[in-house]
This record gives sequence, C-alpha cells and structure tokens, in this order.
Amino acid sequence: MTGIQKAFAGIPALREASLRILPGEVHALVGQNGAGKSTLIKILTGVYRRDAGEVLWQGRPVDLRSPRDAQGVGIATIYQELTLVPQRTVTENIVLGYEPRTRWGAIDWRAADARAREVLSRFGIELDLHRALGSYPTAIQQLVAIGRAASMEAKLLIMDEPTSSLDEREVETLFGVMRALKARGTSILYVSHFLDELFAVCDGVTIMRDGRTVGETRIADTSKLDLIAGMLGRDPDEIRAAGRTQLSTDQTHAGPVFLEAKGLSSDRRLRRLDLEVRAGEIVGLAGLLGSGRTESARAIFGMDKVTGGTLRVGGRDVRLSSPRDAIDAGIAFLTEDRKVEGIIPDLSVRENLTLALLPRLSKMGIVDEARERQIVQGFIKALGIRTADMDQPIRELSGGNQQKVLLGRWLALEPKLLILDEPTRGVDVGAKLEIQSIIAKHVEQGCAVLLISSEFEELIEGAHNIVVLQEGRSVRKLNNPGVTEASLIHAIAEPPDTPHVEAAE
Repeated sequence: MTGIQKAFAGIPALREASLRILPGEVHALVGQNGAGKSTLIKILTGVYRRDAGEVLWQGRPVDLRSPRDAQGVGIATIYQELTLVPQRTVTENIVLGYEPRTRWGAIDWRAADARAREVLSRFGIELDLHRALGSYPTAIQQLVAIGRAASMEAKLLIMDEPTSSLDEREVETLFGVMRALKARGTSILYVSHFLDELFAVCDGVTIMRDGRTVGETRIADTSKLDLIAGMLGRDPDEIRAAGRTQLSTDQTHAGPVFLEAKGLSSDRRLRRLDLEVRAGEIVGLAGLLGSGRTESARAIFGMDKVTGGTLRVGGRDVRLSSPRDAIDAGIAFLTEDRKVEGIIPDLSVRENLTLALLPRLSKMGIVDEARERQIVQGFIKALGIRTADMDQPIRELSGGNQQKVLLGRWLALEPKLLILDEPTRGVDVGAKLEIQSIIAKHVEQGCAVLLISSEFEELIEGAHNIVVLQEGRSVRKLNNPGVTEASLIHAIAEPPDTPHVEAAE
C-alpha cells in the first residue's frame, strides 16, 4: 500500500500512508490511538474506499470494494471486538459462511464438526461443539475467532489486538499457531499495544503517527525505546540522554497513606501493582496502552476480580468485590469512556449527576427531590457546568460539560480517593483547565487522587509522584518535580531490570 489517503467530512484520517508485507512474514503495525492503523486496515479489507494511493496484492493493482472482495483474494481479519454469533454453536461459528455441503446442497454437519475439531486442536483445547459459543469465557471465544480465521487458508491474516483477552499460557499457544501459519507461507499483520509481544513473534514493523507512516524496519534492528519514540515523534537520543532519572523517596508533603496496593493482580492482565496514594496527593499512572493503567483502576474499584496481592484502604486490609464496596470505602472512579460507561444520554443533567448519590438521597425508595435539586444546583455553580437548566438531557451538553457532570457525580459522594482515568480527554482547552483546577482544589482539601493520563504533560504538571507500568506491572516510581517528558518516556521504555542511576545535581 503506497500513498494512501482518506478523509472523513473533509478531515484527513490518512495522509500518504504506506504498508508493505512480505510473503510468510509476521509484520507489526504500531501507533498511538488516532494514528490511522484501523483506517488503513479497513481500506485494505474493503470496509472503506481510499481517496488516493495504490494497493498492490501479489504484485498486481487491486480495488477491494468490500470485505467479501478481500476474503476472495485471501485476506482474513480477526477484529479486536469479536464478530461471532454468541447464540450459535461453536461449530456453526467456525464454519459460518464457509459451511461444507453435501452433493445435494445441504450443510454437511459431520464434516463441519470435523473441521471445527481440527481448528480447536491447533490450540490444544476441546469444547462441546454443539454448545452456544456465548456460554464460554471471552478468552475461549477469542481463540475460536482466531481459529476460524486461520482455517480459511488465507494468504494474509490480520490480527487486531488478538491477545487482549488471553492469559500468558493462551498467548504462547497463539504464538505457536502463528509460527505454524508462517511456516506454511501465510503472512500475518499483527496489531498490538503490547510491545514485548512484537519482539517475541514479529519480523518487521511499520510505525504510524498522525495518519502517516513514519517508519518501517526489521524488528531485529530496533528497540522498544526506538518504537515508542517513533510513535510519539520524539528524538530517541534525547530520551536516552534524559534517562538517568532519580527514583522517588518517601514523600512528606502529603498526609497519611490512604491506599496501598502490594503485588495486586486481577483477571484482566494486571500482573503486579505496587502503589501508595496519600491524602492530599496526586499519584500519576504512566504507561503505553496495554500497560495496565485502566486495569489497575478497575481492580482497585472492585470492577475486576482480584486474583492476588493485598489492598489496604485507610490502614485496613480490604477485599473490594464490587464498585459498591469501593464506594462504601470512600473510593470514586471517573471512567475513561465517557459515552459508554459514564453518561446516560437520555437522562437529565440532574439525574446523571446524582446517580451514585441516590442511595443517600432516598428513604424507603423515595428520593428527596428538594435536597437533590439543591445539591445539583450547587455543583452546577461550583463546577461551572454550562447547561440551560438541570433537567436538560445530558446528551445536549458539550463533551467538557458532560465530563464536569460526571466529575460532580463522584465529588458529591465526598470521596477520600478519586480515581481519574483520562479526565480531560476529548474536551477543549478551557474545559481542561477548569477540570484540572477543580481536581487541584479537592486535593488541597485532603482528597487523594490516582490520575491516569496518556498526556505526559498532564502527569508531569499535575502529579506529585508518577508510577510507571509495563505489561501489567508497576516497574518504577518517579519523584516530581524533576521529571521531564524525555525522562518519563525513557522510564516507560526502559526494561524493568535495568539499574537506575540518580541524576546529577
């Protein structure tokens, strides 16, 4: 693919993007969110039509107008979001669209079962072929999706975040299948935020940034730091020079420790989290996508099952098995996905803001509406929420004002620990400054904050300490002030076992 361009409503998504995959090669495609990876893949698979550029398939120009066209030439895709039919059986999902037929045209279910059994044997798993796929765990469904695509005998297999739901043993099994496919001449385009996986299984890598292809190299000729620098548009040499960052020591500027996690792990690829957050302190969580930042928040808030380690809240060992337990312990969580997990679009500003507070506003199931309106009016004024009135549907507000309503929802509980996952994403500069000011004010009043952000500047300017995560593990802690963007990137890219050297005075 060369010179690929694509715009939506006049806004460029791809500008002069390119991609080259060799026969029998596992090729990685990397880039931050919004870099253009998904758009490029959708053009390759016929979901989108390109505005300009050329696609050569086995040396010949092609114009793939639909996913069926792509499948017809030998391109199969495994999307991050499962595209199977959970109500149908395992066999039906594996052969869907490619059902073996008898000579009379009926589906040959015996042959279909045999094909399904052979596909699953590649992963060393046995399933009830006639059981609904949706009754199995997500990881099993993911393996079935991968097996289905691999069984199509495709010349190019595209894998978009295939390991996001798999544990370490299942990941190794997948890698074994990939190596077997490669040995048979199948090319694989591999998209993953887990950079260590790339070095374990890939041959080449293409780096994208801001809709452009900014680099292509062999995996053997690069490093994780070089990949990260390319994705972020930074100078690798500058990052290496700034890598001698002083490790943090015990802090005395804040109050007592409110939250302490030791060796915390969960069933969502959180492997080991060591963390302390004090009253009146902001601790930042830094890392690439897939490093375990959101998984850390979900485990602390009781959304995911904790499988190991200890959690202390307010000086006591606790086991928070649900968000209700976390809320009762004084913890609040502002989710990253405002539209899906945050707002309820058809409800009003008032209803959205008091959602978590309703148990405290209700008696025998009846809400004290006068008290509710008084609280909402106070937060509209305190947070500067721009709305016609509190009964306006929240979907009609701007992104920044929606975010302030969600922030108000949790502040209304007067939490002792506020977990903020990308609190300023998708809001304008003015709203961003207002949200940061609101957070700072509550920290001054003694609230502890765990801040997750993909913006290094936000962490450096706002956090007292920064904990760096890699592959689901906390690997180092940086003391602020004194952290620079370059030194933070170096800490994110540096292998965990590399010794630290204190910065010179």
